Amino acid sequence: MAERQERTAPDAVLTRIGQVVMLHHGGDREEARSRLLDLWAEVGQDGDPVHRCTLAHYLADTQDDPSDELAWDLRALSAAEEVSAGATGPAALRTFYPSLHLNLATDYMKLGRSEAARASLHRARGAAGALTDDSYGDGIRAAIIRLEHRLGEEDPPGGDPWGPPRRRPT
Repeated sequence: MAERQERTAPDAVLTRIGQVVMLHHGGDREEARSRLLDLWAEVGQDGDPVHRCTLAHYLADTQDDPSDELAWDLRALSAAEEVSAGATGPAALRTFYPSLHLNLATDYMKLGRSEAARASLHRARGAAGALTDDSYGDGIRAAIIRLEHRLGEEDPPGGDPWGPPRRRPT
C-alpha cells in the first residue's frame, strides 16, 4: 500500500519547480532565477536526474547571458541522458528531447555558432517523432520550423521525417 502511494503521490520538487516557473512567466525573472538556484542547491549535482533536467531547463530560460543559458541547457541534456541510460526513467522524457535540442540550437545561434546550431536543430527534428498531437507538440514543431528558416534550412536534408500532416480526430 505504501509503495502504491509513493508512485501516485505528486513529486514535491517538480511541483515547486512549476510554482517558480509560474513566477517567471508572471514576469519576475530574477526572483525565479534565485528560487530555481536555491532548488538546484537543494537537489544537488548528484540528485534525481529528472529534477536536475527540469531545473536546468528552466534555469536556462532565466539567464541574461547566452553562454550561461547554453551551460544550463547542456546540464539539462546531460541529466536527461542519465535518465534515458537507466531503465527507471519516465518514458515521457522522450518528448522533452526535441525541446532540449531546440534550446541548444537557439543558444548556439545566439552565440554565432551556426554549425553547432544546425547540428542541434537536426537532433531536435530527429527527436520530434516522440511528440504528440497536442499544443506542446505543435508548438515545438513550429519552433523547429521557424529556427530552420532563420538558419536558412527551409528544406532540411532527408525530407520531412514527420510525414504527411496529421489529422486530428473530429
